[in-house]
Amino acid sequence: MVKSAPSPIASRKPSKVEGIKENSNFLREPVATEILEDTTHFTENAVQLLKFHGSYQQDNRDNRTKGQEKDYQFMLRTKNPGGLVPPQLYLALDKIADEYGNHTLRATTRQGFQLHGILKKNLKAAIATIVNNLGSTLGACGDINRNVMAPPAPFKNRPEYQYAWEYAQNIADLLSAQTGAYYEIWLDGEKAISAEENPEVKAARQRNGNGTIIHDNEEPIYGTHYMPRKFKICVTVPGDNSVDLYSQDLTLVVITNKKKQLEGFNIFAGGGLGRTHGKEETFARLADPIGYVAKDDVYDIVKAIVATQRDYGDRTDRRHARLKYLINDWGLDKFRAQVEEYFGKSIEAFKPLPEFKFHDFLGWNEQGDGKLFLGISIDNGRVKDEGSFQLKTALREIVEQFNLPIRLTSNQNLIFYDIEPDSKQAIQDILSRHGVGDDPSKIEPLVRHAMACPALPTCGLAITESERAIPGILERVRALLDKVGLQNEHFVVRMTGCPNGCARPYLAELGFVGSAPESYQLWLGGSPNQTRLAQPYTEKLHHNDLEIFLEPIFVYFKKSRKSKEKFGDFCDRVGFDAIREFAASYDPNTANGANKSRHRVNLKEEVYGKLKEVAESQGKPMTQLVTEALEAYFQNLS
Repeated sequence: MVKSAPSPIASRKPSKVEGIKENSNFLREPVATEILEDTTHFTENAVQLLKFHGSYQQDNRDNRTKGQEKDYQFMLRTKNPGGLVPPQLYLALDKIADEYGNHTLRATTRQGFQLHGILKKNLKAAIATIVNNLGSTLGACGDINRNVMAPPAPFKNRPEYQYAWEYAQNIADLLSAQTGAYYEIWLDGEKAISAEENPEVKAARQRNGNGTIIHDNEEPIYGTHYMPRKFKICVTVPGDNSVDLYSQDLTLVVITNKKKQLEGFNIFAGGGLGRTHGKEETFARLADPIGYVAKDDVYDIVKAIVATQRDYGDRTDRRHARLKYLINDWGLDKFRAQVEEYFGKSIEAFKPLPEFKFHDFLGWNEQGDGKLFLGISIDNGRVKDEGSFQLKTALREIVEQFNLPIRLTSNQNLIFYDIEPDSKQAIQDILSRHGVGDDPSKIEPLVRHAMACPALPTCGLAITESERAIPGILERVRALLDKVGLQNEHFVVRMTGCPNGCARPYLAELGFVGSAPESYQLWLGGSPNQTRLAQPYTEKLHHNDLEIFLEPIFVYFKKSRKSKEKFGDFCDRVGFDAIREFAASYDPNTANGANKSRHRVNLKEEVYGKLKEVAESQGKPMTQLVTEALEAYFQNLS
């Protein structure tokens, strides 16, 4: 197991962000003052607090002009527990995208929407519109509990799915920021009309346990400093990994009895994927099973785990501040003991679970009560109109005409549900008229299961392209698979423009992680169901070298796989040493049955050793390095 750096927190100075939170008067200042100023952007202190309100300040790097001010704009992210987007809210977001944004919506990997391209002068109006239409952006970003995820499938005849939705909403309410700053700043103090809070949730928030809440504080759970870093939660059902449960800080798995009545929850904790290139003390980590609690104790166990991270998480080094590092440093036994101290009793033994599988719920499906639901694939989550492809218009027409609720998925797709069967044809006609398909079998499988983050031009952390690059990358991967005789093969591909891992590439079978302009770290060996971490295979692969690099790996997979073995499982089974050894001796001229003689050249032992060492460090076949070196040599001769 990777060991993170020890953290003698008491003797180290808190990070700058901790001071910004402490002096903000519970997220008010300087945001409240600066939103009134006639400027294009916020100061750095305000930018840090703005995240808690659901917005990131960005700079469109495509529009940079030397000597001119940055092209400042804002991304807004909605918080939709369980991915729920009421029809009224969807239409409001669609309108905001046109009036204030860049005319697109983007479904996120955490079941929310993002709006891009909003100017500072329009930020208040945009947020107010969202809140007044049954939505929120509070806590969608920042050092706080983020959007609580749940499987999006609206099965009305499977109670466990309904429990997952219910508790995703309740836990989101339990851990929602209580500060009045949000409504004071964006709605001039008027709190929007919303559903009455569950009395159990309200009582649980104030229940102290053994130090889980902070008395006489505007934020009884979070306190003045909120969390050390972001905190991510999901609720799922046994066997359903449509939420990437192992990537979460905290996962609850619904446990029912034989009568399908809710009994309690299995608990996982300590997942997280963000890391930093060149910093081995940062790493992706899967969540561990912690134990089981009865349903009456679920809010108290959530608070106990949150309080443990709140009080013991690293507030000095933000790279070391997630719950995964606390559990990694302490070990599970110490972590469980501290949680039990806050909880007030022992955590019960983990209940047996079936194997988790990934589901995307695309296409037309019965929801179990006579009605239908429809899962629509959205490439990289980008809802847009482009040429004859008019997805944004089609979705708006469907919502306007049928007033359907929406559930967003963790794979950046969208589900309409509660559809009357006699409305199916009319919905299909709308989609067809706007060039949008409703049959998932017609989607290229590589595309269907792929994800990418937005990256350039707006994300300030992006090192290279992601959303704009992945369509071309997938086409090239498909062509290469066809070339080597793997026409029917597909696997999970995910891409990010930086190592923070927003599209969860470290769980993919083939993961691209931005490491330099036009270059990616390549990760292999995740499972098709996202239940195993991939591992880094090469540190820097330029996109121009994609085919020459991947071809020997795919050929080895074709030759040495077991029956029906998937690509990620194969890479994990044979190991990287075997893959590299095959790649080092691979000759494309003799591959796939080509009847060509193989030319050999003898090398001195020390030269061969150096060549092998460099090939391994660069993750390239030795043949490729020799060819490149000789080509450069002959070029210099001429």
